Amino acid sequence: MQEISSDVIRGYNDTIILFFLRKEPSYGYEISKNIKAVSDDKYLIKETTLYSAFTRLEKNGYITSFSKEADNGKKRTYYRITDSGLKYYQEKCEEWQLTKDVIERFIDL
Repeated sequence: MQEISSDVIRGYNDTIILFFLRKEPSYGYEISKNIKAVSDDKYLIKETTLYSAFTRLEKNGYITSFSKEADNGKKRTYYRITDSGLKYYQEKCEEWQLTKDVIERFIDL
């Protein structure tokens, strides 16, 4: 099975992460698992890429983090999308539509 190159998708990691956080707060491993599942194993986000994105998104005010105790008693860092994060997500979705429309003009299968 072919995987998506991280170079191709790099600019949309924030959009992918925010997609999951729109519904409910979540933590890194769960988001990583969901990305793998939703992409049918075609995109496996690296841990360093994921946590770099969390840091960037939080610094820009698009998400907030908080600690919460897991069922096993260990503390986990959860992330929640902010109002400005929702706005940013919408902007990135619109940008993707434009990008897709342009790139498809150059694809000749």
